[in-house]
Amino acid sequence: MSRIGKNPVNIPSGVTITIQDHLVTVKGPKGELKSTFNPIVTVTADGQQVVVTRKDDSKLARSAHGLSRTLMVNMIEGVTKGFEKKLEIVGVGYRAVANKNKITLNLGYSKPIEYVAPQGIEFKLDEEKKNLLTVSGIDKQLVGQVAAEIRGFRPPEPYLGKGIKYTDEHIRRKAGKTASKGA
Repeated sequence: MSRIGKNPVNIPSGVTITIQDHLVTVKGPKGELKSTFNPIVTVTADGQQVVVTRKDDSKLARSAHGLSRTLMVNMIEGVTKGFEKKLEIVGVGYRAVANKNKITLNLGYSKPIEYVAPQGIEFKLDEEKKNLLTVSGIDKQLVGQVAAEIRGFRPPEPYLGKGIKYTDEHIRRKAGKTASKGA
């Protein structure tokens, strides 16, 4: 039995879950998420808990069991609390201007980069530190994907550390060239 998959998921107050065949809809105070689960696992909601069970002990069923439970937890957490990723823009002249769903990045290229967020994603710049960008939303996968795409516009480089990085990311710095004596 999967150690993660066998644990039931508690449903907090204010969250409703509807299950039709393999389509699960979770509604909460922050919004609504829908997901289709693999037919090899069964998702049932009884009372204040959601239980994920698998049909047999095949390798595919065992791997989908824990994954399906984790996806349920992420959906419930997303509609109650939401998710966010924080990015730090490091570099002289590098800056960002954010609206609710659009961000304009000046990253040392000849033209600024404009990025329009998909549905359900919001951008927020820190008032004190203009170089701290927060990507937030209710879908964990989508928040991570948008943050990775923004980071991909100018990944941090190892010599000066310039670029866009996650706030909890550590950049391994390299020593630059040194002049040799004796030539």
